[in-house]
Amino acid sequence: MELANKLKALSQKITTLKDQIETEEATKTAFVLPFIDILGYDIFNPTEVVPEFTADIGLKKGEKVDYAIIENNVPILIIECKHWKENLNTHNSQLFRYFHTSKSRFALLTNGIEYKFFTDLEATNKMDEKPFLEFDITKLKEPTINEILKFHKSNFDIDQIVNNASSLKYSKEIKKIFNTQLVDPENDFIRFFSSRVYSGRQTERVLEQFKELVSKSINQLISERVNDRLHSALNKEEEKLVEENIESEQKNESKIVTTEEEMEAYRIVVAILRKKIQVERVAYRDTQSYFGVLLDDNNRKPLCRFHFNGKTKYVGLFDANKKEVREKIEKIDDIYKLDFLLLKTIDYYEELEVEKVN
Repeated sequence: MELANKLKALSQKITTLKDQIETEEATKTAFVLPFIDILGYDIFNPTEVVPEFTADIGLKKGEKVDYAIIENNVPILIIECKHWKENLNTHNSQLFRYFHTSKSRFALLTNGIEYKFFTDLEATNKMDEKPFLEFDITKLKEPTINEILKFHKSNFDIDQIVNNASSLKYSKEIKKIFNTQLVDPENDFIRFFSSRVYSGRQTERVLEQFKELVSKSINQLISERVNDRLHSALNKEEEKLVEENIESEQKNESKIVTTEEEMEAYRIVVAILRKKIQVERVAYRDTQSYFGVLLDDNNRKPLCRFHFNGKTKYVGLFDANKKEVREKIEKIDDIYKLDFLLLKTIDYYEELEVEKVN
Protein backbone atom coordinates (compact mmCIF):
# COMPACT_ATOMS: atom_id res chain seq x y z
CA MET A 1 0.00 0.00 0.00
CA GLU A 2 1.46 3.34 -1.11
CA LEU A 3 0.10 5.25 1.89
CA ALA A 4 1.63 2.76 4.33
CA ASN A 5 5.03 3.07 2.66
CA LYS A 6 4.91 6.86 2.79
CA LEU A 7 3.90 6.84 6.47
CA LYS A 8 6.70 4.42 7.24
CA ALA A 9 9.20 6.68 5.48
CA LEU A 10 7.93 9.70 7.45
CA SER A 11 8.16 7.69 10.67
CA GLN A 12 11.79 6.87 9.97
CA LYS A 13 12.51 10.50 9.14
CA ILE A 14 10.93 11.65 12.41
CA THR A 15 12.94 9.16 14.45
CA THR A 16 16.13 10.37 12.80
CA LEU A 17 15.49 14.12 12.94
CA LYS A 18 13.43 14.78 16.06
CA ASP A 19 16.35 15.56 18.37
CA GLN A 20 17.39 18.33 15.99
CA ILE A 21 13.92 19.91 15.88
CA GLU A 22 13.96 22.69 18.46
CA THR A 23 10.90 24.81 17.65
CA GLU A 24 7.20 24.44 16.95
CA GLU A 25 7.64 25.91 13.48
CA ALA A 26 10.31 23.35 12.67
CA THR A 27 7.97 20.61 13.89
CA LYS A 28 5.29 21.82 11.50
CA THR A 29 7.66 21.98 8.55
CA ALA A 30 9.49 18.70 9.12
CA PHE A 31 6.72 16.49 10.51
CA VAL A 32 3.19 17.87 10.11
CA LEU A 33 3.25 19.27 6.57
CA PRO A 34 4.67 16.01 5.16
CA PHE A 35 1.79 14.17 6.88
CA ILE A 36 -0.76 16.50 5.26
CA ASP A 37 0.99 15.96 1.94
CA ILE A 38 0.73 12.17 2.39
CA LEU A 39 -3.03 12.61 2.79
CA GLY A 40 -3.07 13.94 -0.76
CA TYR A 41 -3.55 17.65 -0.08
CA ASP A 42 -1.47 20.28 -1.85
CA ILE A 43 0.48 21.97 0.94
CA PHE A 44 1.64 24.63 -1.54
CA ASN A 45 -1.90 25.58 -2.50
CA PRO A 46 -3.17 28.17 0.03
CA THR A 47 -6.75 27.60 -1.09
CA GLU A 48 -6.54 23.93 -0.10
CA VAL A 49 -4.20 23.98 2.89
CA VAL A 50 -4.57 27.31 4.68
CA PRO A 51 -1.91 28.22 7.25
CA GLU A 52 -2.91 30.45 10.18
CA PHE A 53 -6.61 29.89 9.54
CA THR A 54 -8.77 32.49 11.28
CA ALA A 55 -10.90 31.08 14.11
CA ASP A 56 -12.16 34.19 15.93
CA ILE A 57 -13.97 33.46 19.18
CA GLY A 58 -16.76 35.90 20.03
CA LEU A 59 -15.29 39.31 20.71
CA LYS A 60 -11.80 37.85 20.74
CA LYS A 61 -10.38 38.54 17.30
CA GLY A 62 -7.19 37.34 15.68
CA GLU A 63 -7.47 33.76 16.93
CA LYS A 64 -5.85 31.43 14.45
CA VAL A 65 -5.49 27.68 14.12
CA ASP A 66 -2.25 26.44 12.54
CA TYR A 67 -3.79 24.83 9.44
CA ALA A 68 -7.16 24.21 7.87
CA ILE A 69 -7.80 21.86 4.99
CA ILE A 70 -10.41 23.38 2.71
CA GLU A 71 -12.90 21.76 0.37
CA ASN A 72 -15.39 23.85 -1.62
CA ASN A 73 -14.39 26.90 0.44
CA VAL A 74 -15.34 25.14 3.69
CA PRO A 75 -12.87 23.80 6.27
CA ILE A 76 -13.11 20.03 6.59
CA LEU A 77 -10.23 19.56 9.03
CA ILE A 78 -8.59 22.09 11.35
CA ILE A 79 -5.14 21.28 12.68
CA GLU A 80 -3.43 22.61 15.78
CA CYS A 81 0.29 21.84 16.08
CA LYS A 82 2.69 21.78 19.00
CA HIS A 83 6.38 21.09 19.42
CA TRP A 84 7.11 17.37 19.29
CA LYS A 85 8.16 17.27 22.95
CA GLU A 86 4.94 18.85 24.24
CA ASN A 87 2.24 16.89 26.05
CA LEU A 88 -0.90 17.24 23.95
CA ASN A 89 -3.26 16.66 26.87
CA THR A 90 -2.74 20.24 28.03
CA HIS A 91 -3.91 21.75 24.73
CA ASN A 92 -7.35 20.21 24.20
CA SER A 93 -9.17 23.31 25.46
CA GLN A 94 -7.53 25.57 22.89
CA LEU A 95 -8.59 23.34 20.00
CA PHE A 96 -12.03 23.00 21.63
CA ARG A 97 -12.56 26.76 21.23
CA TYR A 98 -11.37 26.77 17.62
CA PHE A 99 -13.64 23.86 16.74
CA HIS A 100 -16.71 25.63 18.08
CA THR A 101 -16.22 28.63 15.80
CA SER A 102 -15.42 26.71 12.61
CA LYS A 103 -17.66 24.71 10.30
CA SER A 104 -15.30 21.75 10.31
CA ARG A 105 -16.55 18.41 11.63
CA PHE A 106 -13.02 17.26 12.40
CA ALA A 107 -10.11 18.63 14.39
CA LEU A 108 -6.58 17.32 14.69
CA LEU A 109 -4.23 18.00 17.57
CA THR A 110 -0.66 16.90 16.91
CA ASN A 111 2.95 17.36 17.88
CA GLY A 112 4.08 15.65 14.71
CA ILE A 113 4.45 12.31 16.47
CA GLU A 114 1.21 11.88 18.38
CA TYR A 115 -2.00 12.48 16.45
CA LYS A 116 -5.45 12.97 17.99
CA PHE A 117 -8.51 13.29 15.77
CA PHE A 118 -11.68 14.76 17.29
CA THR A 119 -15.26 15.27 16.14
CA ASP A 120 -18.62 16.18 17.72
CA LEU A 121 -20.32 12.87 18.44
CA GLU A 122 -21.79 13.87 21.80
CA ALA A 123 -23.07 17.36 20.98
CA THR A 124 -23.32 19.09 17.60
CA ASN A 125 -20.58 21.65 16.94
CA LYS A 126 -19.04 20.91 20.33
CA MET A 127 -15.79 19.01 20.17
CA ASP A 128 -15.73 15.79 22.18
CA GLU A 129 -13.35 15.68 25.10
CA LYS A 130 -11.80 12.44 23.90
CA PRO A 131 -10.44 11.74 20.40
CA PHE A 132 -12.01 9.02 18.27
CA LEU A 133 -8.69 8.25 16.59
CA GLU A 134 -5.35 8.44 18.33
CA PHE A 135 -1.95 7.12 17.28
CA ASP A 136 1.81 7.49 17.43
CA ILE A 137 3.08 7.78 13.87
CA THR A 138 6.28 5.92 14.79
CA LYS A 139 4.27 2.90 16.01
CA LEU A 140 1.60 2.47 13.37
CA LYS A 141 -0.33 -0.76 12.91
CA GLU A 142 -2.32 -1.83 9.88
CA PRO A 143 -5.81 -1.13 11.35
CA THR A 144 -4.74 2.44 12.18
CA ILE A 145 -3.31 2.96 8.69
CA ASN A 146 -6.70 1.92 7.29
CA GLU A 147 -8.36 4.61 9.42
CA ILE A 148 -5.85 7.25 8.31
CA LEU A 149 -6.61 6.28 4.72
CA LYS A 150 -10.19 7.51 5.21
CA PHE A 151 -8.81 11.05 5.59
CA HIS A 152 -6.99 10.89 2.27
CA LYS A 153 -8.27 13.45 -0.20
CA SER A 154 -9.39 10.74 -2.63
CA ASN A 155 -11.44 8.95 0.05
CA PHE A 156 -12.67 11.76 2.27
CA ASP A 157 -16.36 11.31 3.10
CA ILE A 158 -17.64 13.26 6.11
CA ASP A 159 -20.67 11.05 6.82
CA GLN A 160 -18.69 7.84 6.53
CA ILE A 161 -15.95 9.06 8.85
CA VAL A 162 -18.44 10.39 11.43
CA ASN A 163 -20.37 7.12 11.42
CA ASN A 164 -17.15 5.17 11.82
CA ALA A 165 -15.84 7.57 14.48
CA SER A 166 -18.49 6.51 16.95
CA SER A 167 -17.49 2.87 16.68
CA LEU A 168 -13.79 3.71 16.88
CA LYS A 169 -14.13 5.96 19.90
CA TYR A 170 -16.26 3.71 22.05
CA SER A 171 -14.45 0.57 21.00
CA LYS A 172 -11.18 2.16 22.08
CA GLU A 173 -12.64 3.15 25.45
CA ILE A 174 -14.08 -0.33 26.01
CA LYS A 175 -10.68 -1.87 25.30
CA LYS A 176 -9.05 0.48 27.79
CA ILE A 177 -11.60 -0.40 30.46
CA PHE A 178 -11.29 -4.12 29.81
CA ASN A 179 -7.50 -3.95 29.90
CA THR A 180 -7.68 -2.15 33.25
CA GLN A 181 -10.02 -4.81 34.62
CA LEU A 182 -7.63 -7.55 33.54
CA VAL A 183 -4.83 -5.97 35.55
CA ASP A 184 -6.78 -4.79 38.58
CA PRO A 185 -10.45 -5.85 38.42
CA GLU A 186 -13.04 -3.80 40.30
CA ASN A 187 -15.61 -5.43 42.58
CA ASP A 188 -18.46 -4.99 40.08
CA PHE A 189 -16.40 -6.77 37.44
CA ILE A 190 -15.48 -9.59 39.84
CA ARG A 191 -19.08 -9.88 41.04
CA PHE A 192 -20.28 -10.34 37.46
CA PHE A 193 -18.42 -13.67 37.37
CA SER A 194 -18.46 -14.75 41.00
CA SER A 195 -22.26 -14.39 41.29
CA ARG A 196 -22.65 -16.87 38.43
CA VAL A 197 -20.43 -19.57 39.90
CA TYR A 198 -20.77 -19.04 43.65
CA SER A 199 -24.21 -19.17 45.26
CA GLY A 200 -23.18 -17.77 48.65
CA ARG A 201 -23.19 -14.14 49.78
CA GLN A 202 -20.93 -11.86 47.77
CA THR A 203 -19.00 -10.50 50.74
CA GLU A 204 -15.78 -8.49 50.53
CA ARG A 205 -13.87 -11.56 51.56
CA VAL A 206 -15.46 -13.65 48.80
CA LEU A 207 -14.78 -10.97 46.19
CA GLU A 208 -11.16 -10.74 47.31
CA GLN A 209 -10.81 -14.50 46.89
CA PHE A 210 -12.30 -14.34 43.41
CA LYS A 211 -10.23 -11.32 42.34
CA GLU A 212 -7.10 -13.26 41.43
CA LEU A 213 -9.12 -16.17 40.09
CA VAL A 214 -11.13 -13.99 37.70
CA SER A 215 -8.04 -12.20 36.41
CA LYS A 216 -6.11 -15.44 36.02
CA SER A 217 -8.99 -17.25 34.28
CA ILE A 218 -9.58 -14.50 31.72
CA ASN A 219 -5.88 -14.16 30.93
CA GLN A 220 -5.62 -17.93 30.51
CA LEU A 221 -8.61 -17.90 28.18
CA ILE A 222 -7.06 -15.15 26.07
CA SER A 223 -3.78 -17.09 25.87
CA GLU A 224 -5.61 -20.26 24.88
CA ARG A 225 -7.53 -18.48 22.13
CA VAL A 226 -4.34 -16.92 20.80
CA ASN A 227 -2.65 -20.32 20.82
CA ASP A 228 -5.64 -21.89 19.07
CA ARG A 229 -5.47 -19.29 16.32
CA LEU A 230 -1.72 -19.79 15.94
CA HIS A 231 -2.21 -23.55 15.84
CA SER A 232 -4.94 -23.16 13.23
CA ALA A 233 -2.73 -20.90 11.11
CA LEU A 234 0.16 -23.37 11.34
CA ASN A 235 -2.12 -26.25 10.35
CA LYS A 236 -3.36 -24.34 7.32
CA GLU A 237 0.21 -23.60 6.31
CA GLU A 238 1.13 -27.25 6.77
CA GLU A 239 -1.87 -28.34 4.70
CA LYS A 240 -0.84 -25.91 1.99
CA LEU A 241 2.68 -27.35 1.93
CA VAL A 242 1.29 -30.88 1.79
CA GLU A 243 -0.96 -29.94 -1.13
CA GLU A 244 1.97 -28.36 -2.92
CA ASN A 245 4.01 -31.51 -2.35
CA ILE A 246 1.18 -33.65 -3.69
CA GLU A 247 0.89 -31.47 -6.80
CA SER A 248 4.62 -31.67 -7.30
CA GLU A 249 4.56 -35.42 -6.88
CA GLN A 250 1.69 -35.78 -9.32
CA LYS A 251 3.62 -33.83 -11.93
CA ASN A 252 6.53 -36.19 -11.51
CA GLU A 253 4.47 -39.39 -11.46
CA SER A 254 5.57 -40.31 -14.95
CA LYS A 255 9.18 -40.41 -13.70
CA ILE A 256 8.40 -42.67 -10.74
CA VAL A 257 9.27 -46.36 -10.91
CA THR A 258 8.08 -48.54 -8.04
CA THR A 259 10.44 -51.48 -7.63
CA GLU A 260 9.70 -54.98 -6.37
CA GLU A 261 12.23 -54.35 -3.61
CA GLU A 262 10.19 -51.39 -2.35
CA MET A 263 6.98 -53.41 -2.45
CA GLU A 264 8.63 -56.23 -0.52
CA ALA A 265 9.75 -53.73 2.13
CA TYR A 266 6.22 -52.32 2.24
CA ARG A 267 4.74 -55.78 2.85
CA ILE A 268 7.16 -56.31 5.74
CA VAL A 269 6.07 -53.01 7.32
CA VAL A 270 2.41 -53.99 6.93
CA ALA A 271 3.14 -57.33 8.61
CA ILE A 272 4.75 -55.51 11.55
CA LEU A 273 2.05 -52.85 11.95
CA ARG A 274 -0.88 -55.28 11.78
CA LYS A 275 -0.06 -56.10 15.41
CA LYS A 276 -1.60 -52.74 16.34
CA ILE A 277 -3.78 -51.54 13.46
CA GLN A 278 -5.87 -52.91 10.64
CA VAL A 279 -3.98 -53.63 7.43
CA GLU A 280 -6.33 -51.37 5.45
CA ARG A 281 -5.02 -48.32 7.33
CA VAL A 282 -1.51 -48.74 5.93
CA ALA A 283 -1.02 -47.12 2.53
CA TYR A 284 1.90 -46.09 0.37
CA ARG A 285 2.86 -43.36 -2.07
CA ASP A 286 5.93 -43.61 -4.22
CA THR A 287 7.84 -40.48 -5.16
CA GLN A 288 10.99 -39.73 -7.11
CA SER A 289 13.11 -39.40 -3.99
CA TYR A 290 11.57 -41.98 -1.64
CA PHE A 291 8.83 -44.57 -1.13
CA GLY A 292 6.49 -43.37 1.62
CA VAL A 293 4.35 -45.48 3.93
CA LEU A 294 1.39 -43.58 5.42
CA LEU A 295 -1.27 -44.07 8.05
CA ASP A 296 -4.79 -43.70 6.62
CA ASP A 297 -3.30 -42.58 3.30
CA ASN A 298 -2.64 -39.20 4.93
CA ASN A 299 0.52 -37.29 4.03
CA ARG A 300 0.42 -35.70 7.48
CA LYS A 301 0.75 -39.14 9.09
CA PRO A 302 3.97 -40.64 7.73
CA LEU A 303 4.95 -44.03 9.16
CA CYS A 304 8.26 -44.55 7.39
CA ARG A 305 10.10 -43.93 4.14
CA PHE A 306 12.30 -46.17 2.03
CA HIS A 307 15.37 -44.54 0.53
CA PHE A 308 16.50 -47.28 -1.84
CA ASN A 309 17.61 -45.25 -4.86
CA GLY A 310 21.28 -45.02 -3.87
CA LYS A 311 23.94 -47.63 -3.23
CA THR A 312 23.16 -47.59 0.50
CA LYS A 313 19.65 -48.38 1.68
CA TYR A 314 17.95 -46.41 4.46
CA VAL A 315 14.60 -46.61 6.22
CA GLY A 316 13.34 -43.25 7.46
CA LEU A 317 11.49 -43.46 10.79
CA PHE A 318 9.52 -40.69 12.54
CA ASP A 319 9.52 -39.48 16.13
CA ALA A 320 6.72 -37.74 18.06
CA ASN A 321 7.55 -34.43 16.32
CA LYS A 322 7.43 -36.07 12.87
CA LYS A 323 11.16 -35.63 12.51
CA GLU A 324 12.66 -38.23 10.19
CA VAL A 325 15.61 -40.29 11.41
CA ARG A 326 17.26 -42.57 8.86
CA GLU A 327 18.31 -46.12 9.79
CA LYS A 328 20.78 -47.91 7.53
CA ILE A 329 19.91 -51.47 6.47
CA GLU A 330 22.00 -54.06 4.64
CA LYS A 331 19.09 -56.11 3.33
CA ILE A 332 15.32 -55.80 3.19
CA ASP A 333 14.77 -58.31 6.01
CA ASP A 334 16.61 -55.92 8.36
CA ILE A 335 13.35 -53.95 8.52
CA TYR A 336 12.08 -56.59 10.98
CA LYS A 337 14.70 -55.29 13.42
CA LEU A 338 12.96 -51.90 13.36
CA ASP A 339 9.61 -53.28 14.50
CA PHE A 340 9.69 -51.55 17.89
CA LEU A 341 10.30 -48.12 16.34
CA LEU A 342 7.63 -48.64 13.68
CA LEU A 343 5.05 -49.63 16.28
CA LYS A 344 6.09 -46.66 18.41
CA THR A 345 5.11 -44.35 15.55
CA ILE A 346 1.57 -45.73 15.74
CA ASP A 347 1.58 -44.90 19.45
CA TYR A 348 2.46 -41.27 18.69
CA TYR A 349 -0.57 -40.85 16.43
CA GLU A 350 -2.91 -42.57 18.86
CA GLU A 351 -1.73 -40.24 21.65
CA LEU A 352 -2.44 -37.24 19.42
CA GLU A 353 -5.97 -38.48 18.79
CA VAL A 354 -6.56 -38.83 22.54
CA GLU A 355 -5.32 -35.26 23.11
CA LYS A 356 -7.72 -33.93 20.47
CA VAL A 357 -10.67 -35.67 22.14
CA ASN A 358 -9.73 -34.24 25.54
